Amino acid sequence: MGDFLHGELRDLEQELLRMGALVEDQIRRAVQALVIRDAALAREVMDDDDRVDRMEMAIERRCLKLLALQQPLAGDLRVVSTILKIITDLERMADHASDLARAALRMGPDPLPPALMDHIPRMGRLAGSMVRSALNAYIHRDVAEALTMIRLDDDVDHLYAEVFREGLEFMKEHPEAVDQGTYLLFAANYLERVADHATNLGEWVIFMVTGERQELNH
Repeated sequence: MGDFLHGELRDLEQELLRMGALVEDQIRRAVQALVIRDAALAREVMDDDDRVDRMEMAIERRCLKLLALQQPLAGDLRVVSTILKIITDLERMADHASDLARAALRMGPDPLPPALMDHIPRMGRLAGSMVRSALNAYIHRDVAEALTMIRLDDDVDHLYAEVFREGLEFMKEHPEAVDQGTYLLFAANYLERVADHATNLGEWVIFMVTGERQELNH
C-alpha cells in the first residue's frame, strides 16, 4: 500500500505543479493585457479560469479518494492536506487574475501616468515570483525558501499603497479619468490579494514540513 500511496502522491504533486504553472501564467498575461490594453489576451485569461476550476476539482477528487481508501498517516496525511489547501489558494489566485483581466477590458484605451503603470507590472512580477517560489519550496520541502518568499508580500503591499496614493491624486487632478483610475486601483488590489494567497502557500509548506501552522504577514 505504501508504494501505491507514494506513487499517487507523486502524481498529485505533478498535477499541482501544472495547476500552479497555469495560474502563474494567468497572472503574467492578465498584467500584460492591462498594460498593453489587449482585449483578446484578457479574454484568454478569463477563459482559463474554467480550466483552473476543473483542475482544482480533479485534484480534490483524487485527494479525497486517497484519504478514504489509503488512510495516510502522519507526514503523508499532511502532504494530502497541504495539497487540498494549496489548490484552494491557487483557484482564488486564478479568480483574481480573471478579475484583473476584466478590469483591463473596462479601462479603455486612454493612457495613464507612467509611474502608475510601472507599479502594476512590478506587482505582477513579484506576485508571480511568489507563486513560483512557493511551489518550489513545496517540492523541495524548503522552509527557508517559503519564509523568504513570504517576506516579499511586504514589497507588494508597499507598491499597492503607492498605487492607491498616486491613483487617488491622479483622479483628483483628472476627474474625467475617474473610471479608468478606479479600475486601475481594482487591478492593484487583485494583485495584492494574489500575493496574500501566495503567502498562504508558504504557510502551508511550513505546516507540511514542520507540522506547525503559522500565520505570517497578516
